[in-house]
Amino acid sequence: MNLFRLYGRVLVLLGPEARLGWFLAVANLALSAAMFAEPVLFGRIIDALAGSQKAGAEPLTFYALLPLLGAWAGFGLFTILCGVFIALHADRLSHRRRQAVLADYFEHVLQLPLAYHGGSHSGRLMKVMLTGTDSLWGLWLSFFRENLAALVSLIILLPLSLYLNWRLALLLIVLCTVFAVLTTYVLRKTGELQTSVEKYYSDLAERASDALGNVALVQSFARIEAEVMGLRMVVERLLGAQMPVLSWWAILTVLTRASTTVTLLAIFIVGTWLFFQGLTTIGEIVMFMAFATMLVGRLEQVAGFINSVFMVAPRLQEFFDVLDTVPAVRDVPHAIDPGRLIGRVEFENVSFSYDGKRAAIADLSFTAQPGEVIALVGATGAGKTTALALLHRVFDPQSGRITIDDIDLREMKLAALRRNIGVVFQEMMLFNRSVRENLTAGKPDATDEEMIEALRRAQALDFVERNADGLNAVVGERGRFLSGGERQRLSIARALLKNPPILILDEATSALDATTEIKVQAALDEVMKYRTTFVIAHRLATIRNATRILVFSDGRVTEMGTFAELVARGGAFAELARSQFLVAEKKAEADDAAE
Repeated sequence: MNLFRLYGRVLVLLGPEARLGWFLAVANLALSAAMFAEPVLFGRIIDALAGSQKAGAEPLTFYALLPLLGAWAGFGLFTILCGVFIALHADRLSHRRRQAVLADYFEHVLQLPLAYHGGSHSGRLMKVMLTGTDSLWGLWLSFFRENLAALVSLIILLPLSLYLNWRLALLLIVLCTVFAVLTTYVLRKTGELQTSVEKYYSDLAERASDALGNVALVQSFARIEAEVMGLRMVVERLLGAQMPVLSWWAILTVLTRASTTVTLLAIFIVGTWLFFQGLTTIGEIVMFMAFATMLVGRLEQVAGFINSVFMVAPRLQEFFDVLDTVPAVRDVPHAIDPGRLIGRVEFENVSFSYDGKRAAIADLSFTAQPGEVIALVGATGAGKTTALALLHRVFDPQSGRITIDDIDLREMKLAALRRNIGVVFQEMMLFNRSVRENLTAGKPDATDEEMIEALRRAQALDFVERNADGLNAVVGERGRFLSGGERQRLSIARALLKNPPILILDEATSALDATTEIKVQAALDEVMKYRTTFVIAHRLATIRNATRILVFSDGRVTEMGTFAELVARGGAFAELARSQFLVAEKKAEADDAAE
């Protein structure tokens, strides 16, 4: 994306504020025109005063100059008022749009599928959000405050100067040409360099986020020095890439100022020669000196504008790349909200592959009736988690279909589908907020009584009540103020509070001690009644009472039945069950021998 298209997108993001943007553009146009009236009037006054001193000229009175002085004062007052209007509203416009775009980006990122987040570091996404919106704010503000007026001034100045004195105007045009050539050359030299600089900024954000997010690991493995050293190395590479860019822009600044000095001197020398030739007046020389001074200022503003756009272009490109990402899983135009579902789930010849080569799920077909408990068993990577990820539409099947109450999942609104599904993850996911806010993630309008009941049923009420803040106690980042078992019980309480017709338990009791696991399992047995429940389990003792067990191997269901049926069948499940019971028997024998 070139700079012009990129900046076009920046202006498009003004969105509902575009009308105010047009008002500011018109105000900038008027301001630029008014500012050029001042040197023209000043030159006319100088010519009038110089002409009155010629021999035989009529004496000039102060009242004769009043129209010119009045016009000068009027234009000066107009530029002040117009400048105040632009500054005031440009600030407000930029701040409002910055916050609005930040919120839109945040909403968009949250809607992107888990597959996208799995391949994009959260630190990078945060960095892109903050640097991108900061860059947008800076460009909007500078554009409406200064840069638009500078660009318009150049457009007005050059034709006007040609009209007033084409000879002196040529010097101004030469200055613009030299500046344009130098700027183009610098942009070509530094284009790829600045892109690599922004990559190092992303690396810096990712590395810092990784270390801070795993500070317990860093400290326990005494990696503080190693992590700091790694960060310093990224900083050194960043500076190594940034310095050549800064050097080129410093050279451009020096050349720009040198060319302006030469131009001012040339205008004065050439103007003096033209004056003695009778081709110009003293007023025109003064006028063009003022034009040159104004042009120098405007060129420096334009240079700063181009520099700022160029420097933030990689950041904005990253920002727009994320913003342009279209979720692979999204609502179709005619998607429906079926309300609360009953919970009849059916997989019909469902297949899915992550890489298009090896099937993660192949020809999966089964039906789960409301109230049934379906357990998924198999080795790691066998396809259990993928099957349930397809159920709550982390991905869509590449063939076949999944229905709930005979409605294809792809025909439902995503939000409606996920309101009907509760998930308790093996990895405890909690906000760095209060117990209350973590619970209401499942049911925003839940009362305190409902939350307390959910905590009680999840065996979590005791540790919440022990804290003086109760429901208002903050659990820490990812629940670090709680033990593993407490985090898991709070997650279970959140799912219970949501009370969905379909429940997914991904090793939901894996972090609990034996005593608490028995209590929580009893609570889960109670809450699983009258709802469709899917359980991913490695400890087979937790799924003895499942309605049906699906045994996965290489993405396929190789066995299906109740616990007793599968054990009696003597297949892979029976072997797995015997191995787990055998481990328990050997442990008991070892304990007996030790005694």
